[in-house]
Amino acid sequence: MQLTDEFRKIITGLAEKFTIPVIEDIFFPPVFKGGQPKDCEFMAIRLQGGAAGISYVLIPDEKMAVYTALNPKDFIGKDPCEYAHRFGSEGPVETVVGLAAINAVCQHVMREIDFSVDFTTDSLGLLSVSEGDRVGMVGLFSPLVQAIEDAGAKLVVIEKNEQLIDRFPGLSVTLDPSELTRCNKILCTSTTLLNNSLDDILSHCSPEAFISIIGPTAGYFPDPLFARGVDVVGGRVVKDGAMLLQLLAERKRWGDATQKICFQKRTYTGIL
Repeated sequence: MQLTDEFRKIITGLAEKFTIPVIEDIFFPPVFKGGQPKDCEFMAIRLQGGAAGISYVLIPDEKMAVYTALNPKDFIGKDPCEYAHRFGSEGPVETVVGLAAINAVCQHVMREIDFSVDFTTDSLGLLSVSEGDRVGMVGLFSPLVQAIEDAGAKLVVIEKNEQLIDRFPGLSVTLDPSELTRCNKILCTSTTLLNNSLDDILSHCSPEAFISIIGPTAGYFPDPLFARGVDVVGGRVVKDGAMLLQLLAERKRWGDATQKICFQKRTYTGIL
C-alpha cells in the first residue's frame, strides 16, 4: 500500500469516529507557468469551527487550465473528506486540494480531542548534525547548507530540478535518490508526499538512518510515516484559519496564524 493510500485510510477512520465539519472557506492563489513565486506557493481550506489545512501548490504547466477553472464557491458547504479521498488517486490538482483537506480534517480532530501537540521542540535540532555525518537533503534547504558544512558533515542534495546541478556547482547535487543509502541522516521536504516521490525516497534510506520530514504541509497525523521508518515530522498547525486565508490572499507572511509543531516517533502514541 502506498503512502497516499494510507493517508486516505486515516481520513476514513477519522470520519467514522468524529463528526467532520463542512468547508467554510477556501483560498487558491494564482498559478504561474514554470513554478510558483514565494508569495503564492500555498492554498488552504478552512472548515466550520476554525480548523484549516495547507497545501503547496504543485501544478505542472499542462494542468494549469484545470487549476484555474476551480471555483472556490463550489467547495463551500462540502465535506472535506470527499476531497481528502481524492488525494493521490486522481490528477495533480485533486492531489493538491486533497492534501489541504487531509490537513484540515486532522487538525479539526486535534482540536476536538485536545491532542497534545509539541510546539517547543525544534524538529531540525533533533537531526543533531555533527562531524563525520553524511547528510542526505531531499529538496534543497539553502539556509541549512552552511550549518551542515560548518559542523564538518558531508552533504548530498537529492533534487528533481536538474538545473540546480549547474546553479550550485559547490554542492553535491544529484537526481539519483540511491545516494541516500550512504547517508546516516536524512532531511526531507514534506512536498515529497505531494508529488508522490516519498515512497521511493524512503526505499533508498538505510534502516539505521535518522529521517526527518519537515515543511508547512505536514499538518497531519504522522502514523503512516512513522510506520515507514521516519523518526521526526516537523510541520505546522493553523491557529487562526480566517487570518491565514486573509494573509495568503494578501501575499503576506503567516505570522501568528500558524505555529510549528514536532512529532517524534519515540514519543508518539498514535491516533487510530
